[in-house]
Amino acid sequence: MERGKMAEAESLETAAEHERILREIESTDTACIGPTLRSVYDGEEHGRFMEKLETRIRNHDREIEKMCNFHYQGFVDSITELLKVRGEAQKLKNQVTDTNRKLQHEGKELVIAMEELKQCRLQQRNISATVDKLMLCLPVLEMYSKLRDQMKTKRHYPALKTLEHLEHTYLPQVSHYRFCKVMVDNIPKLREEIKDVSMSDLKDFLESIRKHSDKIGETAMKQAQQQRNLDNIVLQQPRIGSKRKSKKDVYTIFDTELESTSPKSEQDSGILDVEDEEDDEEVPGAQDLVDFSPVYRCLHIYSVLGARETFENYYRKQRRKQARLVLQPPSNMHETLDGYRKYFNQIVGFFVVEDHILHTTQGLVNRAYIDELWEMALSKTIAALRTHSSYCSDPNLVLDLKNLIVLFADTLQVYGFPVNQLFDMLLEIRDQYSETLLKKWAGIFRNILDSDNYSPIPVTSEEMYKKVVGQFPFQDTELEKQPFPKKFPFSEFVPKVYNQIKEFIYACLKFSEDLHLSSTEVDDMIRKSTNLLLTRTLSNSLQNVIKRKNIGLTEDARHAAEEEIYTNLNQKIDQFLQLADYDWMTGDLGNKASDYLVDLIAFLRSTFAVFTHLPGKVAQTACMSACKHLATSLMQLLLEAEVRQLTLGALQQFNLDVRECEQFARSGPVPGFQEDTLQLAFIDLRQLLDLFIQWDWSTYLADYGQPNCKYLRVNPVTALTLLEKMKDTSRKNNMFAQFRKNERDKQKLIDTVAKQLRGLISSHHS
Repeated sequence: MERGKMAEAESLETAAEHERILREIESTDTACIGPTLRSVYDGEEHGRFMEKLETRIRNHDREIEKMCNFHYQGFVDSITELLKVRGEAQKLKNQVTDTNRKLQHEGKELVIAMEELKQCRLQQRNISATVDKLMLCLPVLEMYSKLRDQMKTKRHYPALKTLEHLEHTYLPQVSHYRFCKVMVDNIPKLREEIKDVSMSDLKDFLESIRKHSDKIGETAMKQAQQQRNLDNIVLQQPRIGSKRKSKKDVYTIFDTELESTSPKSEQDSGILDVEDEEDDEEVPGAQDLVDFSPVYRCLHIYSVLGARETFENYYRKQRRKQARLVLQPPSNMHETLDGYRKYFNQIVGFFVVEDHILHTTQGLVNRAYIDELWEMALSKTIAALRTHSSYCSDPNLVLDLKNLIVLFADTLQVYGFPVNQLFDMLLEIRDQYSETLLKKWAGIFRNILDSDNYSPIPVTSEEMYKKVVGQFPFQDTELEKQPFPKKFPFSEFVPKVYNQIKEFIYACLKFSEDLHLSSTEVDDMIRKSTNLLLTRTLSNSLQNVIKRKNIGLTEDARHAAEEEIYTNLNQKIDQFLQLADYDWMTGDLGNKASDYLVDLIAFLRSTFAVFTHLPGKVAQTACMSACKHLATSLMQLLLEAEVRQLTLGALQQFNLDVRECEQFARSGPVPGFQEDTLQLAFIDLRQLLDLFIQWDWSTYLADYGQPNCKYLRVNPVTALTLLEKMKDTSRKNNMFAQFRKNERDKQKLIDTVAKQLRGLISSHHS
């Protein structure tokens, strides 16, 4: 019973639950119905729920049917109305279709026209776009065409500018076109082509410059010669204005300022054709012969292309090679003056070109490079001139060469090149010129002496007398008083030789012109050359005449000639002694002989070397006479009154000079002397100097008067005189430091020696 009640209760609960679920299903959104249905399936009564659900569905269907039955008449009315509307709609459709057909028929032409208009508009847009694109492409094509024309006409620098505009301005705007890509690919090739062509032009220029250097140099040297002539005229008669152009003016003539877009010229010729202008009044500027535009163009092109350093190195390397070729003299250059002239013209032409490049370009060459080339050129030129000039034996050719070298130096000096070494070398050539003159005058003297009759010149009238005196400035009061006819005390060769000596001096003076020498230097040069002419050339000629047995010279004439030799030789020694400049108060100890004495000994050696052609007795007498005269003069120089004081240092310097003289005597300058015979000329000086330098007074005073005494040649008067000169200076130097420790003892020693010398002198005189 209870189980029945319980089952009934559970059934009621389930029914109530199902009812609730059904209500939720009816009222709940379908998106949220899942949990509700899940609760059904979670229980065990879902079969009953399905039955309950079917019952609920049937109830709703019955309600729907009832409702439809209630509204059926309205639905039928609506269908009827709808059927009517369908008929009207069909009519409307037919009307629309008919209207559309008519519209399509009527608008067909319009559609065709619109389609044509559409195509026209499309074509118009295409044409406009094409025009725009062509407007961008045409400048590119025009620039490219211009580039080709410029390269064809060899206007390479403008072509390079055009190439830059084409690359950076025009091509980027149309870079997507195929032809532009081809152009872009060709740009590096075009640049290389421009570089190659410009370098080829430069090579042609360098080759042309090398061939025409002599013409350029010739023109520059003519211009320098004109300026020198003009300067000489101005010095004589100053005037306003001058036709001569300065270097700066010359540059102005043939150089204009570089334009910002192109070099000086678009022409590629290296050297302009110039006819011979020998007869023109004014020589054109050397640079007027040269067109430097290939250099400027190539320099600008390589600079723009970032390869300026490459260009500079190439140019300098090639010019160095050309310099070495120019500086190589031809093997036969010494044969004619034209050989030297062509050599100089090439060198001048080379450096005129380089100087112009230096001043008209910025850094292509610099001063250091020019100086290096000039140093090389100077050394090679001087070496070549030394070698080739040594072959020349014609003094006229040597003189012409000297004038050419001076013009060469003056020309280069105008362009700022130092030429002092060239003038120094001319002094060397001067000695060679002097030697060639001496050889020439040796022949002249020989011809004069050979053609002379060695008889006094007779004159029968005043006119003849003045003629001879006009040739040779001879003055003799006794001869002038004698009546005509009368004779000069010499033969024809005397005035002839005198005139030839003057001609020799004039020839020497010609060489000294334009060497920028002082009058003293010119005088020394003339004096040296003339001395050689007299002591060597004329002397040899006279010696040969004297030795000839067929010459009728009397013994009195020979004796007079010999005496003249001795006298002139002693006079020459006196001239050298006048150059002596001793510092009698010096405290320094010398280590070499005085310069004047070294020169004197050298003169004596050369003179006595010439005397080998004289008779032996004459040469020996002359040598002994010269040595005695030199010794006597040196003794007088030491003892002269003007020398009031002297030091031991001065005596030691004087001793070095005497030793030099003794060495000369020992060397045997003239053969025939026995042992030390010639040295005896200096024995008085030697013993006197040894006495003072060794301070050997005890020996001198003890042995005085004995025939074998050490200082036999020392006169006590001479010794006292010299000692008195040293007395006052003993307090000012330490020359006796090796003998005494203090100044008082030194003074006492000198006084003692002087007293003893006075005693000797007194006893000797008594």
